[in-house]
This record gives sequence, C-alpha cells and structure tokens, in this order.
Amino acid sequence: MNNPVEVIALVEGLTEKNFIESLVAPWLARRNVFITPTILTKPGQKGGDVKFSRARRDIGKHLKQRDTTYLTLFMDYYGIKSDWPGCKEAKKISDHRKKAEAVNTATAQAVVASFEKQNAARRFIPYIGMHEFEALLFSAPPVLARHLGIKEQEVQEILAECGEPEKINDSSKTAPSKRLDELSAKHFKKTTTGIAIASETGLPGIRGKCPLFDAWLKKLETLRA
Repeated sequence: MNNPVEVIALVEGLTEKNFIESLVAPWLARRNVFITPTILTKPGQKGGDVKFSRARRDIGKHLKQRDTTYLTLFMDYYGIKSDWPGCKEAKKISDHRKKAEAVNTATAQAVVASFEKQNAARRFIPYIGMHEFEALLFSAPPVLARHLGIKEQEVQEILAECGEPEKINDSSKTAPSKRLDELSAKHFKKTTTGIAIASETGLPGIRGKCPLFDAWLKKLETLRA
C-alpha cells in the first residue's frame, strides 16, 4: 500500500467543513488520502465574502508548515471578491467550464508565484466551485424535492432552464442559494438541510451530475505521498 497522503482543505464556512468531514473524508480515507477541512480565519468575518488577501494568508500559513502535506481550496465562485486572481476575466466568460478554468488557473499561478519555495506547484490544488456549494444539492431532484417539501417538477424546471447543477448561475436572484430560498420559502438551512440532502444523494450521485466537482475529487484520489 502507498504511504498515507495528508491534505488540508481550506474552506469558507461551516457547511463546507461539514461536507468535507461527512462525505469527502471517509471516501478519500478508503484510498489512503486523509483530508482535514479548516475554515478561513478572520475574526468577525463569515463565509461568502472571500477576498484573496484573506485566503492568501491562510494558504501561506499551511504551505509553510509540513512540506509533505497538500493544500486544496473548497470555495464558491459566488463568494469571491474582485481581488481574486482571474475573477475579472472569469466575469466576462459565460461558459461555466471555461469560467472555472480561468479562475482556478489564475489562482494556482498566483499561489505558485508567492510560495514557490514551498513547492506550491506540486502541493496546491485550487477548487473554486461553480457557482455555489448549493449547486451540488440539485444533483438528485427527488431527494432535494422531498427535503424541501415541494414537487420534484419545480427542481426539474430549474435544471431544464440551466442544463446541469454547476450551470446554475451566480446572479443575486438566481444563484443556487437564492433558488433554494425561493423553493423552500426561506426555510432551507444550509448547515443542516444541505448536508442531509448531500448525504442522501451521496458522492457518486453528485459526481455523476457535477463534472467540475468530480474532476477535483479525482485529483485528490490520485495523490501520492
């Protein structure tokens, strides 16, 4: 068996931390990859308002610790601010895959340039999700509808409009979280209902409907010490 691989996942909030701990960590552990989520640190500031200057401090702190540990991000495109590498360019791109490629590539380049001595080119794995964590919850319409107490057709109509979960866009009115609020009359609780939906759907179900998320998880699955 290969030597165990350790990964730190820098996340923006409690829900993402719970998602990593509940679903991703057990999945990767079976592949000898052990991931530990940690929330971005800044007193008094919550997730969903993420400046690169804020993230960069934490990225550097973790890269400068054990040089055998990998570092990944698990953040929403919807929450990043204009100082984030590639953000301005990504805003001009309509295709969600190219948008993700633009911002993730620029993020990797910025981190490698800042932390070359820490071997960031090998150890850093960015993932800026399209467009919010909540998009993943649209992977199984029957599950989502049942937890929200609505008709499945309401979820299917959103997917028919957008095409797939990761294409549900980042407008202030039509982002995944906003759509969930509207569907559930604002009773949706991200940290509880969201994790329950994700757990019932399962990682295979989410991966089958969310190719960008699947590609990130595949990178983690194939890491070697």
